[in-house]
Formats: sequence, C-alpha cells, structure tokens
Amino acid sequence: MLATSTPAWFEIPAVDLDRARRFYETVTGAELRVQEMGPMTMAIFPYEHPSTSGALLKADGAEPTTSGSVVYLHVDDIRPALARAEAAGGQTLLPLTALPNDGGVFAQIRDSEGNRVGLYSRR
Repeated sequence: MLATSTPAWFEIPAVDLDRARRFYETVTGAELRVQEMGPMTMAIFPYEHPSTSGALLKADGAEPTTSGSVVYLHVDDIRPALARAEAAGGQTLLPLTALPNDGGVFAQIRDSEGNRVGLYSRR
C-alpha cells in the first residue's frame, strides 16, 4: 500500500479550454499540451516523469467554481504572476500572504473560467 498524501493528478475545469490555456500559460509562463482523452479534452501542465501534474479539463460535468478544494500552482515569483493573472482577466481573491518561518508566500485568484486557484512561491 502506498503511504503518501501527495496528489497523483489534479484537474481544473474549463468552459473555454483555449481561453483557459492562454490564461494559465500567461500566468505561469509554461506551455500546456492539449490532448484528447475519450470524451474529455485536456491542456496538460508540463512535468517530468514521475512528478505529479495536472490539467485544465473540458468535459461534461466539469464545472468551474470558487468553492471547494483549491489547487495551488507553484510559480517562480508570485508578484509578477499575480499581475499577469489580473492583466489576463483574472481577479485576486486572497492577496499575497506570507507563510510563517520563511515558508514562502501564497495568494488565491479567480481564473478566466471562474475557478478559485492558489499560487505559491518560495520567494
């Protein structure tokens, strides 16, 4: 039995996958790879095997929301990422907040689709 609490995968719902992909590529500076998986279309965040990753998801029943679980994306520097999110049509929901003991900083945004998503940076 695997004794870990590390997520294996995450999915962020998208109504307009192209718009969401452009938003996240702008915010994170990463290029997402679009892939069809049966009735679903995903834009997958880059990763190196065997690291955990996730995707934007366009599928029946995948509804964006600002309530419920929050996925935090690691960014190199959160301040410019927040500015890029706002410029790309997002909204800051929780401003930059420092973690105790020099643990980094985090914030939460509403993305282009209406999801609450967190950003985290060591800086």
